[in-house]
Amino acid sequence: MPVYRPDDQRVVITGVGAMTPLGLTMTETWAGLIAGRSGIGLITQFDASQLPTRIAGEIKGFDPGKYMNFKEARRIARCSQLAIATVKETLADAGLPQQFGADGEGERVGVLIGSAVGGLERASAEIEAFHTHRRADKVGPFAGTSMLPNMPSHHVSHATQALGPNSTVATACATGTQSIGEGAEFIRRKAADVMICGGVDSLVQDFAIAGFNAMRALSTRNDAPEQASRPFDKDRDGFVLSDGGALVVLESLPHARARGARIYAEVLGQASSSDAYHVAAPDPTAAGAVRAMRWALQDARVDEGEVEYINAHGTSTPLNDSIETLAIKKLFGDAAHRIPISSTKSMLGHCMGASGAVEAIVCALTIHQGVIHPTINYQTPDPECDLDYVPNVARDASRRVRVALSNSFGLGGQNACLVLGAIS
Repeated sequence: MPVYRPDDQRVVITGVGAMTPLGLTMTETWAGLIAGRSGIGLITQFDASQLPTRIAGEIKGFDPGKYMNFKEARRIARCSQLAIATVKETLADAGLPQQFGADGEGERVGVLIGSAVGGLERASAEIEAFHTHRRADKVGPFAGTSMLPNMPSHHVSHATQALGPNSTVATACATGTQSIGEGAEFIRRKAADVMICGGVDSLVQDFAIAGFNAMRALSTRNDAPEQASRPFDKDRDGFVLSDGGALVVLESLPHARARGARIYAEVLGQASSSDAYHVAAPDPTAAGAVRAMRWALQDARVDEGEVEYINAHGTSTPLNDSIETLAIKKLFGDAAHRIPISSTKSMLGHCMGASGAVEAIVCALTIHQGVIHPTINYQTPDPECDLDYVPNVARDASRRVRVALSNSFGLGGQNACLVLGAIS
């Protein structure tokens, strides 16, 4: 695979971190994914007995007090707590300090962390408090800030003293993917040497689940939580909502090499597109998804025939999975049937703004370690979903995956794709 960008415009992934329903680190999450283990269970964070859906992907055992002081934890939303906790693992994995120096080093480090919603639970609690009492003094002093979707970026920037570019992407389910893609662009235009990028969300809330139930988007397989998320299976009945946080360290290739960093993969290309069709349903022609994938490959200067793995959006909804399959077949033609495809959401559920970031990490680890995680709960083939979804059991790549494509197709028809490759 030829390299067409000059080295100072090449962007690599040197650190990863995550908190998911499968573990409090990316190491634990990756082990669970390879083992084909589901992180979905009955909801324990609140009484869900009156909801049609009583299952979710909760982050088990998360104690914000282990990552920040009690006073700080009380002031910020859970999505920001997840961001602060996750960045510690991410920086350590990259071999970088937890705080950047005041000698100008921090000025070359930026942050771009997205959230689909932001501090939903804080917003809900503060609004309820005001409407219950009708008194301004019942609203907390951090009500106005804790609910904002850019707060995870702020809190990570403050915690790490990253003084460079600071931004936020909020494109629903495409957030994490687009955050990494846009973060790479900051480095390419030399606005930063290092970017901390990804997504966080904490949407396992009664209001959110009730809303998605009203859309008839969630699985109601309450009697078998671990089997509820079943992407591409004929009997899929909706997605499973989850909490999550996932971050990567992006660096320019010269910066990474100068400090002897381990490199997981290179960000070869990225793109986003719009369906301009419907707020929730994908374009039935799959045109928007095809555009995003095609543009990402063009940005990477990678031919369709070079793609050796696709991490699917794969939500387990009837429409998404069939339309994504159609999009892959339209773009790749007959070659679509030879490309292994897997859905991380089969085990994690849908972490919304964090999903794309987790899945980008999965692609990087697939390239780095040469193993493809399965799509679990694939039991009954669907004639409309007839590709190789790596069913139920992880697969050792007969040869290392050199190029991987990661798809995220969000509510509002906002699509984002990343192309990752082995470093050369």
